[in-house]
Amino acid sequence: MKEMENHLLNIENPQEIFEDIRPYLDHEVRPILEQLIVNSEFLGSIARFYHPKLTNLFRIFSLKLVQLKLRRQVKGVYDVKSMQDVLSGYMDKIIHDTTTELTSSGLDNLGDGKNYLFISNHRDITMDPAFVNYMLYHAGHDTLQIAIGDNLLRRPFVADLMRLNKSFIVKRSLQGREKLKHLTILSKYIHQSIKTGQNVWIAQREGRAKDGVDRTEPALIKMLTMARRDLQFAESLRQLHIVPVAISYEFDPCDVMKAEWIYQKEQNSDTSKNEEADVKSIVTGMMGFKGRVHVAFGSEIFFKSTNADEAASEIDAQIVDNYKLWDTNELALQRIKTEFDTHQKTGLEPKLDNPISIDSVNVFEKRLQSVDPKLHKIWLYSYANPILSKLDLGSKKT
Repeated sequence: MKEMENHLLNIENPQEIFEDIRPYLDHEVRPILEQLIVNSEFLGSIARFYHPKLTNLFRIFSLKLVQLKLRRQVKGVYDVKSMQDVLSGYMDKIIHDTTTELTSSGLDNLGDGKNYLFISNHRDITMDPAFVNYMLYHAGHDTLQIAIGDNLLRRPFVADLMRLNKSFIVKRSLQGREKLKHLTILSKYIHQSIKTGQNVWIAQREGRAKDGVDRTEPALIKMLTMARRDLQFAESLRQLHIVPVAISYEFDPCDVMKAEWIYQKEQNSDTSKNEEADVKSIVTGMMGFKGRVHVAFGSEIFFKSTNADEAASEIDAQIVDNYKLWDTNELALQRIKTEFDTHQKTGLEPKLDNPISIDSVNVFEKRLQSVDPKLHKIWLYSYANPILSKLDLGSKKT
């Protein structure tokens, strides 16, 4: 292990070790865009998404229309910043079309001229970092470098798109010594990014929280400390200025898909996902109805932990505490008590800011009735678990 670290540190140009995982640089943006604009697979994906019938009937014509539109949209894009300005316009449309309200809190916790590693709960593949990035962008803070797993980048054009948007790649498919080498490089990349004035986002766990329980993986914490083994454990983490972020969705567009996955796992069925399933999850998460969304920035953690489990618990405490509860969470817990009688009132239950409205009840009931009855219990728990997590955290404090 020590041999490997010394080798990585003694490379003539240290940037070389990051070459295949880092985001694209300013001078690379335009050439990559020009490649994408003539990539028929990329154009076809966009065409099928926006104009499925037209694309099926007149594929070449549809691709040409998409190409002309893209050329107009990226005409003035020659660096990372101008690329992000274009993407911000897309984000404005997604927010307008799929949310009823987007709010934030805790931005005043962030100091001017300081860079952070934001660790958030993980509910959606693309929208979690997108919402965090959007809030930072409009508050005048630097945008994020975003960690994304290579399992979502099976198509080269998808990897290009993500790296154009300041994403860096986490190679999840490696094993043994190669995986250890990559994790060391990844840790060094994150430390260097913070040190050189970049904000970074990474999810608290490898996969999405399909059951609504937000827990940080200790393995993530261990990876973050690998680059600075010369420091004490807590000091290595403090170098990253870690700020937990809690993202709260009133409705999860992928809730049924997640419930189905849990059900299949409980039935010992195959839960492995193919490329088509990944794309469906991404598109549904982006374009599906979310209702109200809140992004809560916590406070920088000045770790005193001596191990990864303790550090993960410190992050979890802020995420759970800052998670904003919606009517959907309370309604789901009420249904569980009524239908499954597995939880009794404790007197410690977090209270919503306002009484539950009739409209909320009607929307919730309509959504529940559209779910396969065999998935009801799993689906309800995915919305009730944020309350149960708060109760658990409260009991630990007392």
